[in-house]
Amino acid sequence: MTEPYVKEDIQNGISTIEFFHPAHNSLPGDLLAKLAATIKGAGENDEVMVIVLKSGGDRTFCAGASFKELININDADSGRVFFSGFANVINAMRKCPKFIIGRIQGKTVGGGVGVASATDYCMATKYASIKLSELNVGIGPFVVGPAVERKLGLSGMSQIAIDANSFYDAAWARQKGLFAQVYDSTEELDEAVAAFAGQLCGYNPEAMKEMKKVFWKGTEDWDELLAERAAISGRLVLSEFTKETLKRFK
Repeated sequence: MTEPYVKEDIQNGISTIEFFHPAHNSLPGDLLAKLAATIKGAGENDEVMVIVLKSGGDRTFCAGASFKELININDADSGRVFFSGFANVINAMRKCPKFIIGRIQGKTVGGGVGVASATDYCMATKYASIKLSELNVGIGPFVVGPAVERKLGLSGMSQIAIDANSFYDAAWARQKGLFAQVYDSTEELDEAVAAFAGQLCGYNPEAMKEMKKVFWKGTEDWDELLAERAAISGRLVLSEFTKETLKRFK
């Protein structure tokens, strides 16, 4: 696999939405826009009972935002638009009336942790360590922070946000509430995800829709909140500190 994609496959009431990018499943703006639109479409499709969100390949789940796009930001408005990509995906997941199961097969970084946190039920392998690396480049996990805090609590989120150079293993993420289950292999994970998604398809869709509203209560301001956070990141990415740091990474 070399070409980036977002694709959807619907079978027996289960919409499997898969994204892929050859750079460790990082997500540039066009893929983020397509991912948000695909999630929205699945939520509106009466044939779909439940959604499984996954990435291609068998290693990294998501390396976060596209580094190539990040280093090319030269003004605050472009920065705001860039960071709004993950905000739009998280808000699409939040508003989707169907349960979204996250299938996390490997490491996830930055914005990828936000995507995993925005799923309604997240299942992973033991290789699915997580890291919020944004502070390393002088920004901060502002856009994904609310979603991560909602799952890990303020203490857990602040721990990995401040310790921006460390991966936290899947057992830690499960203990904190991000992962519901952790499996020894991708094969075991896929079997469990398929079985669980099939089980959910037997439930009352109206009941699941109402439950999702309850689970996400208190997030009604996230359209505005995440837009504000995207603007903060868009401004910080122009700082001298961040520009110099990005040059070293480049």
